[in-house]
Amino acid sequence: MALALEQAGLAAAAGEVPVGAVLADADGTVLGMGYNRTITDSDPTAHAEIVALRAAAARLANYRLPGLSLYVTLEPCVMCMGAMLHARLARVVFGAADPKTGACGSVLDVGAVDKINHHTTVCGGVMAESCGNILRGFFRERRRKET
Repeated sequence: MALALEQAGLAAAAGEVPVGAVLADADGTVLGMGYNRTITDSDPTAHAEIVALRAAAARLANYRLPGLSLYVTLEPCVMCMGAMLHARLARVVFGAADPKTGACGSVLDVGAVDKINHHTTVCGGVMAESCGNILRGFFRERRRKET
């Protein structure tokens, strides 16, 4: 999660919402990293998780990523959870809960839908305070600049 927080810092420095993601195998080898790039890339799908998934898939030359774990600083949204389920990830670990768009239990619980053919283990609240602090600080500063 510490590496995901570093990625979130890169997003903040770029003026993006500070969310970072890291994909690793069971041995801890990092296979993909990313941070929010929606504004930078003019791409509504360029969430940190999607950027990391794309990097790992390219590195492994496979759209399926079984056995991998994704660490992300903010609870994934529906789009990102859908992509992670399609990639067949083994585990998703997130930091701060997202009470507005979280799809791992805060608003919806996509992974708990029985009819979906693949399920991944989800663990939330890892380094939640640090992950939440970077987001709160970013939005506090943004509001300050708007006044």
